[in-house]
Amino acid sequence: MEETTARERTAARAIVSARAADRVRGGHPWVYRSDVERVQGAAPGSVLAVEDQRGKLLGYALYSSSSQISLRMLGTDPRAQDLPAFVRERLKAAIEYRRQIVRDSNAYRVVFSEADFVPGLIVDRYNDLLSFQVLTQAMDDAAVREAVIETLVEELAPAGILEKVEPRIRELEELPAREEQLVYSADGERTSTTFEMNGIQFRFDGLGGQKTGAFLDQRQNYLATERYARGRALDICTYQGGFALYLNRACEHVTAVDVSRAALEVAEQNEKLNAEQYDGREIEWMEANAFDLLRDYSDRGEKFETIVLDPPAFAKSKKNIETAVRGYKEMNLRALKMLRYGGTLVTCSCSFHVQEPEFLEMLSAAALDSHRRVRILEKRTQSQDHPILLNVPETYYLKCIICTVS
Repeated sequence: MEETTARERTAARAIVSARAADRVRGGHPWVYRSDVERVQGAAPGSVLAVEDQRGKLLGYALYSSSSQISLRMLGTDPRAQDLPAFVRERLKAAIEYRRQIVRDSNAYRVVFSEADFVPGLIVDRYNDLLSFQVLTQAMDDAAVREAVIETLVEELAPAGILEKVEPRIRELEELPAREEQLVYSADGERTSTTFEMNGIQFRFDGLGGQKTGAFLDQRQNYLATERYARGRALDICTYQGGFALYLNRACEHVTAVDVSRAALEVAEQNEKLNAEQYDGREIEWMEANAFDLLRDYSDRGEKFETIVLDPPAFAKSKKNIETAVRGYKEMNLRALKMLRYGGTLVTCSCSFHVQEPEFLEMLSAAALDSHRRVRILEKRTQSQDHPILLNVPETYYLKCIICTVS
């Protein structure tokens, strides 16, 4: 830890419990409200010094007056007290990291909040458009917002930058309501574009209903799945095409299912963008509830060589874990029964609260109940532009298990 004199410290400070101090020393950046013993001279969204009960400096943090995560650590560098300048440097580092690891894609996550040491900021790239979202009081400060936008323009030269808004998060942070908007433009008022991941094109409408245009965290898993896919394929919870668009390059026939008609309409547009790659094969898009369709297909004895399960998060909190695991098991059990001998199952969970050991235990139970033998080919996570930070388990949320079934 860097040595910092009392003169270098901000006047604002927080005294935290021994439990919180141990957590911070262990590398975790969050301090919960229940572990904050005292806050002095700190305005909402400000940077303050964090000290243990003996007055020893633990580092600097962003302070939220409303969130259950009261403090988000920035590290021990006293320069963090000039937050706009500090954010600029962290953004540049995050962008440089992507330049090193992103290949064959002009769409990826540019900044992933705590995993890029910029707590409360998300930035995504979709070809020549960027979108950002602020999740904390500190990141909504006018000077910080200006620093973010200016740095993105300087480093990435986008045609436009959009702000995405999650009203519930702004409410919890006691931030004023804000509309989604185009905050920077070098190219008229355009808010849509076409982007590419691994040779597949997608549409992106930055201000239109659905959240993105693809799940960027599955970018590398899409390509890995294509390597194993063959025969007749089923993509459950396809959203806007996701896995199905890659499956259709490798499989004889693809059925893709989602409960959202709006999402499927975008998926059909994405299919047309890639028609030349498909040798006349058309994806069968179906609007249906995933559980109902799997039950119906299973009862009818439908068989597939490849099945992908990519449902939304079933567990939004710890109290939902048991229900979520039951849902995952039902879905995987039916999929396993429908796979032909030697078939491939790709099963995913984006529920952080259902962690990898629990997810594998669920899959093992489903294999036993379906009387199938399952061999794991690959255990995968989110793409590298969504970094997993050691000592911060919350940054590891996506599980993608590719297996062969006999």
